[in-house]
Amino acid sequence: MRRLLGRVVRRARGELWRRGYGGGPRLPSAPVDRPIQIGVQLHPQRTGYVEYRCAWMRADELGVDTIWNWDHFFPLYGGREGDHFEGWTTLTALGAETKRARVGCLVLAMSYRNAALLSQMAKTLDHITEGRLILGVGAGWFQRDYDDYGYEFGTAGRRLRDMERAIEQIKERWAIDRPPPVHGRIPILIGGGGEKVTLRIAAQHADMWNGFGPPSAWRSKNAVLDEWCRRVGRDPAAIERTVAIGAGDAQQADEYVAAGATHLIYGLGAPFDLAPVERLLEWRDRVNSARGL
Repeated sequence: MRRLLGRVVRRARGELWRRGYGGGPRLPSAPVDRPIQIGVQLHPQRTGYVEYRCAWMRADELGVDTIWNWDHFFPLYGGREGDHFEGWTTLTALGAETKRARVGCLVLAMSYRNAALLSQMAKTLDHITEGRLILGVGAGWFQRDYDDYGYEFGTAGRRLRDMERAIEQIKERWAIDRPPPVHGRIPILIGGGGEKVTLRIAAQHADMWNGFGPPSAWRSKNAVLDEWCRRVGRDPAAIERTVAIGAGDAQQADEYVAAGATHLIYGLGAPFDLAPVERLLEWRDRVNSARGL
């Protein structure tokens, strides 16, 4: 009952904030070493391509730091059926049109593409975007994608092992194939919160990690990632900490920053009302200015 009540309260607060009420997030109380960044994940479902493209272009004009899509074949909410666009194709087409934001998929399911081929695809898009690509990867979770498109779903353990091998192969190809990525390598974001395997893989391979809220849960996962970094001998500060948020989380932006997040990614579906993102960008600028970043 308390969990249900909490979800209802968060949704109500989020709706008020989305409409411009509530004063927005407060300044964070914890020290921040990295500048705060704001990204937006634009869901490629239940929309037309023209509308979807306009959302990408508008987000880039507003000054978001990153723009993301996702890697699914069907809508994730609002019913099983509906218009949907493939992730890598839209990322390539629209990433090439953006001018400022870094771009990526949050996240690519590593089961769908040969790792060596994906290394070439990523490197090519990195050059197309002049070094603005982030390679977001995950083990995959949406079973309908696998079943309907003929991929073996298997077990979570198997998908995680395959993801780790794929990341290693991608790094190897980037080191030997020509031309190399624009900046020598492409940042890798790993999404997920599995404490025994996913966060260990993130500690070893990720430049960025993405998790979900609420803030208390995100903080706990973040601490586990720090511990894995210590175990594998990696500086925890080397990994940028990101969090996926929605309208229900936006008012808690300061809490996520206090927990260690420096990159908040706001998820948004059609009709792509970007007003909440604009408020987050104003908040970002105030926070960074106050901290001299």
